[in-house]
Amino acid sequence: MGTTGLPWARRIAAVATLGDSHRRRLFEYVLRAGQPVGRDEAASAMDLPRSTASFHLDRLVREGLLSVQFRKPAHKTGPGSGRPAKLYSPELQEVTVSIPERHYDLAGHLMAEAISRFTAQGVPVDAVLGEVAADRGRLSGRPGDFPGALRELGYEPSPDESGGYRLRNCPFHRLSQDHEDVVCAMNGAFLRGVASASGLPPGAVVPDPGDGHCCARVTPAGNNTER
Repeated sequence: MGTTGLPWARRIAAVATLGDSHRRRLFEYVLRAGQPVGRDEAASAMDLPRSTASFHLDRLVREGLLSVQFRKPAHKTGPGSGRPAKLYSPELQEVTVSIPERHYDLAGHLMAEAISRFTAQGVPVDAVLGEVAADRGRLSGRPGDFPGALRELGYEPSPDESGGYRLRNCPFHRLSQDHEDVVCAMNGAFLRGVASASGLPPGAVVPDPGDGHCCARVTPAGNNTER
């Protein structure tokens, strides 16, 4: 899993957390281990005191980079051997962030899924991409709070003079510069899916061509759910 599932502010915090060399090395060690790692193992591998390793591992858990499980060690015997060991596993496989917020990994996922369906079904790839994008958008909606969903996805909705919203940021900006027709069609389908799952008609999302903002905007029908 990448960081796309985390809110943007959490992703920035995760990257900032890895600015500490101990935490970065520990995260990389757990990531490469291929199995859950205990504090003693991590401390030994990184040549750190156990208390230092434990502190930084738990900080990585708080920031959403690692997860914890408790398991009784099968190889230990004697007093205290039945006590579950605290083990750490990667919660994320990679950590990325961009300013302004971009979601190129999401675009890549949608396009790869569309190509897979096209190969299997022989349906025109542009139609399949629209279906895939709309399906993913419906998973990203927030019932009763379309503007909130847009903010969470990085679109930066701003009220306009018509009573709707101009979307100040395009999460797929660089791709749209070279492949405008494909990316804007995908983006529109995705946003209509988000609108539908948020309780609005898909028609609340309309094209908004031009530079310096997203290629879609929200009509006044999208204004009745702001919180």
